[in-house]
Amino acid sequence: MKTTKQVSIGGCLLGGGASVKIQSMTTTKTSDVEATLAQISALEKAGCDIVRVAVADENDALSLQKIKEKTALPLVADVHFSAKLAVSSIENGADKVRINPGNIGGEKELKFVADCVKKHGIPVRVGSNTGSIERHFLAEYGRSAQALVESALFNVNALEKFGVSDIVISVKASSVPMTVEAYRLLKTRTDYPLHIGVTEAGANQSGLVKSAVGIGALLLDGIGDTLRVSLTNDPIEEIYAAKQILRAVELDKEFVEVVACPTCGRCSWDSMTLAREVTEFVKPYKKSLKVAVMGCVVNGPGEAKDADLGIAGGNGSCLIFKKGEPYKKVSETLAKEEFFAELKELLK
Repeated sequence: MKTTKQVSIGGCLLGGGASVKIQSMTTTKTSDVEATLAQISALEKAGCDIVRVAVADENDALSLQKIKEKTALPLVADVHFSAKLAVSSIENGADKVRINPGNIGGEKELKFVADCVKKHGIPVRVGSNTGSIERHFLAEYGRSAQALVESALFNVNALEKFGVSDIVISVKASSVPMTVEAYRLLKTRTDYPLHIGVTEAGANQSGLVKSAVGIGALLLDGIGDTLRVSLTNDPIEEIYAAKQILRAVELDKEFVEVVACPTCGRCSWDSMTLAREVTEFVKPYKKSLKVAVMGCVVNGPGEAKDADLGIAGGNGSCLIFKKGEPYKKVSETLAKEEFFAELKELLK
């Protein structure tokens, strides 16, 4: 799999073999600087690498300068239908601008933006989705992965014509198969870094599943330099989901993995509650460890043989094991206390 070109977004490296970066978008009115900064701070604490804000008017664009003064997180301005707002966003500190050349105006307006981008040395994200495909591509290819790719590259070429070369591309659909097909095709046509995700994925479990399937499939193919899990939810949830996806495909190994069996009729103790509490407890830790909470001793230690620390229960007692080997037996009533004591010692 060929390596993509590398670009820098406010010092955050994208592509060229750099780690996959997580991003999200604020839901606040950007000109409400205090609220926007509060959300950016929360996103950063959750693990966000790049944040995007909507620029809908001049007040939003002017507010970027104040926001940049109080956050180190790379800031992307999301602009549509206005070359003037795109330029104003860049001049007020945006580290990257997201535009659709097809709706920014004619060649004069696009050159206006391109000249400003080059002057300030920032990258541009060009995105196509099923709602922005040009009519002539729809006529030729219909609403398809091919149409998404042709539309994106058509708009990339429009920027290249004016000398812009630091470009990030996205081709998103709400259909998981179409999204995956489009990115796989795009990967064969360009070496620009790719922003991946499933657009309009939805809320809660539906959105999480669609995003995990689509993004995960691409990452396993070696496709994707940055990702956003688009959820109809608090953007903090997008970051948590993105981190879980990266961990599931083993692109992030600096975390405490908690494995737990689904339990069955053999389970005679409340292992589910302990598993949830352990999972929540280890969230802040960036250590490559594996912890297991298993329902019974029949096959618990065996299934979690590679766990650094584990526990399994049955018949009023629990077995704590280390590296798959029995360590000590404790009563069920003291299991939680004893296990957390061992876990805290391991995390020191």
